[in-house]
Amino acid sequence: MLKRSVNSIATTWLAGLLALLPLALSLALLGWVVSLLNGLIGPSSTVGKLFTGLGQPFVSSQELAWLLGTVALVIALYPLGLAVQLGLKGPLHRLFDRTLRRIPLLGNLYGLADRFVGLLDQQENADVAAMSPVWCFFGGDGAAVLALLPNPQPIEIDGRAHFAILVPTAPVPVGGGLLYVPVEWVKPAEMGMDRFTSIYVSMGITPPSAPKE
Repeated sequence: MLKRSVNSIATTWLAGLLALLPLALSLALLGWVVSLLNGLIGPSSTVGKLFTGLGQPFVSSQELAWLLGTVALVIALYPLGLAVQLGLKGPLHRLFDRTLRRIPLLGNLYGLADRFVGLLDQQENADVAAMSPVWCFFGGDGAAVLALLPNPQPIEIDGRAHFAILVPTAPVPVGGGLLYVPVEWVKPAEMGMDRFTSIYVSMGITPPSAPKE
């Protein structure tokens, strides 16, 4: 009787834990993102010190100066965004290409950053928008990996047809690995890019649709 009561209490407690687990994981992910942003643009970071310099002429507190500088930069980005939408993006991009790309080391870093931003801009990057989600079954019937198929045309490697697939990383799906796998390992995944991205960003909390046989 006592054992049955303990099992009932444990089951009820576990049910409550599972109910709160998605919220806990979401808060943990949010905390990680906040910590990452604080390291990149927080008051003690290099970029944060630039923000602090913008606000220091107006306030004495370092934290308030950083906050004021950040708000000023955010406000300043809005008219820049309007100018880009009105046609400034092309000339601005050409200006950066002609100046920054010619500077040793900085030019390489700018080129890498420019390609990274291009991957994020799916509306203007037809290559990324044309990718299709697929299931890759390693070994033909082994582990299933959700990946992207950038090109539906296979290539021949050592006399065997292969697909090039991109396997993203979670929770930041813009990175990952490029693999060449046999075509018989790859099957279409019945989902759009929005669901594909949400699966990786949620680190698997968002369930994928069942693979099509």
